[in-house]
Amino acid sequence: MNTEECLICKAPLEYLTEDQVMECAICHKKELSKTRCVNGHYVCSDCHTQGMDSIFGLCLSETSTDPVAILRRMMDLPFCHMHGPEHHVMVGAALLTAYKNAGGPLDLEAALHEMYRRGMEVPGGACGFWGACGAGISAGQFLSIVTEATPLTQEPWGLSNQMTARALDSIGRAGGPRCCKRDSFLSTLAAVDFVREHLGVEMARTVPVCTYSGQNNQCIGKRCPFSAVNRKKPKVAFVCVHNSCRSQIAEALGRKLAGDVFDSFSAGTETKEINPDAVRLMKQAYGIDMEKGQHSKLLAELPPVDIVVTMGCNVQCPTLPCSHREDWGLEDPTGKGEGAFLDTMAKIEEKVLDLKHRIQEGDCP
Repeated sequence: MNTEECLICKAPLEYLTEDQVMECAICHKKELSKTRCVNGHYVCSDCHTQGMDSIFGLCLSETSTDPVAILRRMMDLPFCHMHGPEHHVMVGAALLTAYKNAGGPLDLEAALHEMYRRGMEVPGGACGFWGACGAGISAGQFLSIVTEATPLTQEPWGLSNQMTARALDSIGRAGGPRCCKRDSFLSTLAAVDFVREHLGVEMARTVPVCTYSGQNNQCIGKRCPFSAVNRKKPKVAFVCVHNSCRSQIAEALGRKLAGDVFDSFSAGTETKEINPDAVRLMKQAYGIDMEKGQHSKLLAELPPVDIVVTMGCNVQCPTLPCSHREDWGLEDPTGKGEGAFLDTMAKIEEKVLDLKHRIQEGDCP
């Protein structure tokens, strides 16, 4: 396990109960702080977050509506450490970016600069010393920015405080000691749910699998909601209107190609006989007899699922409770000839394998 914490000597950090004047080992600025390593090294927030301006380019080029995925890409940048005040900016920045991409009204560049200014004012160690984790505060700052809250507004003021409270409650329930990665994910997911409920903007919601435990010598292990130890094989539901063609093909290929990673199901808003051309060509191309193990089902017949994949039905698919949802945008090949079926099957195979890979990598629950 990597127990390096001090940016200077890699020694563990210690947290004092009272402020002391400390000199930054990098820029030599003197200021009050409660945090240093056991060898006495102190690094100020400005030096700790040096290079964080790289998030602006990342955010402005992003097209994803998934703030957890955006946040993880930030965490992979060189400036980001296992713990630190950079997370107080990153949570809000990822949420602003996903909110904008999901259709939320926002001047993203201006909002990111405002998020940077606000987030940098929250010091490291706020989670313990203030009783308010900076990642949770960052979620509240995000909502304040998008709703243009001020101390004198009514609804935006209330919503911003509720957002912070929701994020901090989620963090507090997980318990300590702190983990900036865990707390950032908890705050982000709380914001996704809150924004959907109160602002009507639907950001993608992905529950990650932690890949950072080896860098955190205070990891809480299986108590962490993102621990790989707690993760069971997810259930994936492939959904379309009649559950007769595309969703049936996806279920069959999911079972054959990804059964070791996720369990596959399919259903529709209506039922219909499985398309005979699909049955014939799946036997021919993949050696799968869909008539033996599959039948057309309604959504109500599905077990609780973790991931919902809609096929591209051109209809309003009903909401199913899940941790992650995506649409594959596939045209129905029914009545279009053998070539259209084979093309659709090849596309579904590619997407099933991509989903399998993302689940294995922890980018999808």
